[in-house]
Amino acid sequence: MVGIDNYMNKYLDRRMKLLIEEWDLSTQQDAGDFEKRISAVEEESHEIQDFETSAEAKLDELESRLKKLQGVRK
Repeated sequence: MVGIDNYMNKYLDRRMKLLIEEWDLSTQQDAGDFEKRISAVEEESHEIQDFETSAEAKLDELESRLKKLQGVRK
């Protein structure tokens, strides 16, 4: 049985990188900077929310101006 264990260990050592990629497994390095990546995503989401708020206000203003222009044309 020792021969099989040794063979399997060597096989896994050779194929570990491919297995991690194929099964989309996390590595210790991935987990190490997880909080940093989450913080970056949260910060970007706040920026997106700010943009959406600003864009919505501008669209409302444009719609209001369009309605005034349509009223003048009639």
